[in-house]
Amino acid sequence: MIDPDVADAMARSFLGKLPSGLVDELLAEGERTDYPAGSIIYREGAAPWAVLVVEGLLRVYMTSPEGRQVTVRYARDAEVLGIAVLVGGPVNVAVQALAPSSLFRINARTLTRAARQDARVAWAVAEELNRRLYDTLQQTAVNAFGSVRQRVAAHLLDLASAQQRPDGRLVAQVSQQELADAVGSVREVVARVLRELRLARLVMTAPDSVVIVDAAGLHGESWSSPTP
Repeated sequence: MIDPDVADAMARSFLGKLPSGLVDELLAEGERTDYPAGSIIYREGAAPWAVLVVEGLLRVYMTSPEGRQVTVRYARDAEVLGIAVLVGGPVNVAVQALAPSSLFRINARTLTRAARQDARVAWAVAEELNRRLYDTLQQTAVNAFGSVRQRVAAHLLDLASAQQRPDGRLVAQVSQQELADAVGSVREVVARVLRELRLARLVMTAPDSVVIVDAAGLHGESWSSPTP
């Protein structure tokens, strides 16, 4: 039996554009696994794999020799992780589940064999790699050019939008240390930024979460906000 949640996520991902026979083969060969929040799903230099995010929120990040972390990208429902490593081999990034997540492992041999034999599959993979490149460039710009305040604002909005409550509230489930790791800073600096944002009535803070009070105002603090 095909898991309907997996089939839906597959259809909404770039994999859903592949020839139907290949999609059926990937669905039949894959395996779904659930991970609790905080799990490290992929470690630096591990064997290449590709997974479809059925549900959840994942952070892809790099760690410096001194132990500081910087976010490379986020992955949400119906997105695929690992296409680049299938093409280029292991890379020095790790993947963490920021929320309870369910992943469907893609048979790498089946997908890469099809890409070598079918130009339609190869082009779909190339388009996905291009999307990931643009995402990485955007994240690099935020990391390189944004102030800590701008990076914190962008990260909080990113997290909260993916975790929006049924009542419409925007709440980012993240600790100060996790936030510091995500923006490439230290907890003390992030704590000061959160205090400033709280005094500006943009957010409310708790030990392991940040409630966004004024989303438009917080967006105005982020690097991605248009310059007047």
